[in-house]
Amino acid sequence: MTITQGKTVAITYSLTLENGQVVDSNVDQEPLTYVQGEEQLIFGLEQVLEGKRAGETLQVRIPPEDGYGTISADAYIDIPLDHLPEEGRRPGAVITAVGPQGQELEGMVTAIQEQTATVDFNHPLAGQVLHFEVTIVSVE
Repeated sequence: MTITQGKTVAITYSLTLENGQVVDSNVDQEPLTYVQGEEQLIFGLEQVLEGKRAGETLQVRIPPEDGYGTISADAYIDIPLDHLPEEGRRPGAVITAVGPQGQELEGMVTAIQEQTATVDFNHPLAGQVLHFEVTIVSVE
């Protein structure tokens, strides 16, 4: 059976960056199960898996625009220091904020000015080329 729209797919994978750093893997663990076409995986990976079969192992290179996106200058926001918790008032601190639609957003403080902090709300893997090794465990 091939991977097509609506099929439930189980995969194991390792995600590596260009520098060889492994940032995520479920090898030797429970497979990740998703439904093809429901945007539960990053776009580029889901596209590559379309039409593949159980038992196949793939080496996949996903450019930023098909992964977590390119780095957006608009995602750098200056926030008044008095809106941040004390532990969030240093470069490298990770903070949580509420987005315009009420969603929870995670950002990293990149700079502290006299009255504001610059917070980067880009995804941590934005701008990165992603290298996946994927084994398709099952297709139902």
